[in-house]
Amino acid sequence: MKAAVVLIIGRPSTGKSTLLNRFCEEHVAIVAAVPQTTRNRIRGIVTEERGQIVFIDTPGLHSSDRKLNLRLKAMVAESLDEVDIVLYLLDSTRPPGDEERAIAALVRPHKKQVVAALTKIDILPPRSHRDAALSFLAAELPGTPVVSVSGVTGDGVKELLTLLFERAPEGEAMYPEEYYTDQPPEFRVSEIIRGEAISRVREEVPHALYVEIADMELPDADASRNLGLPETRDHGSAAEGEHPAGRVQTMWIRAFIVVERESQKGILVGRGGRVIKEIRVASQREIARLFPYRISLDLRVKVDPKWRSNDRLLKRILY
Repeated sequence: MKAAVVLIIGRPSTGKSTLLNRFCEEHVAIVAAVPQTTRNRIRGIVTEERGQIVFIDTPGLHSSDRKLNLRLKAMVAESLDEVDIVLYLLDSTRPPGDEERAIAALVRPHKKQVVAALTKIDILPPRSHRDAALSFLAAELPGTPVVSVSGVTGDGVKELLTLLFERAPEGEAMYPEEYYTDQPPEFRVSEIIRGEAISRVREEVPHALYVEIADMELPDADASRNLGLPETRDHGSAAEGEHPAGRVQTMWIRAFIVVERESQKGILVGRGGRVIKEIRVASQREIARLFPYRISLDLRVKVDPKWRSNDRLLKRILY
């Protein structure tokens, strides 16, 4: 049996989260048009007859001296020493640049573990960009195997997964076969809310917000402690939120979307509370897909001007 931990690495907006969700056939990571939405090491698990691969989706690497970004870079660098394979994604719609050279330098000491993938082939990128990416890999990481993929359509994904299993070492599964992620419920709920929020705002606001779960009460904590378990993937024949005995169960959540300025709070609340209502309703719908309960979400917005420079807070929210 094969077993491997695979680190997904690349620039912002290379399709890392989209590909992870495609691998797992579940919504494990936030996917948004806004770059740099991933802030944590998100684990997705694929188990089949060939073995088990644990994918780790990492934040997109780019040049920035902000304290939050420096912590994200350190998180990615530390992860390289903990994995069996490095899956290096290059966006086939953009030519390589300085950020790409920095990533290549970062993974070069682990060259024998690297597998590369050219992403977004469904967009029909200019051939010159694809050729530039292949030339870049040949110069920076010679001998690295390359697969062209699309996380949106699934093209090339089976071939890439086969290559990863071929390179995986022999070993025992790290998680039960029912698991598709190991994220705790509080984290998944906060990511759902954050995803719905950033999809409705523009400019600097998506990067200026985080979600704080103040309270979360699960009716049956043991059954839903890990969202990869079958109890939370299959709601069964009972109506949404209905206990098998007929008693309605409700999952209570109180959460805050935290921003840096009052003007950003106004954008998220919207005129007459329209935007925050849209976020709450959409978040409840997505959370209900994961939990077999009726969802009651109390969602509000508050301001913390210095949250991105607060070391204690960053350590806590960077799961």
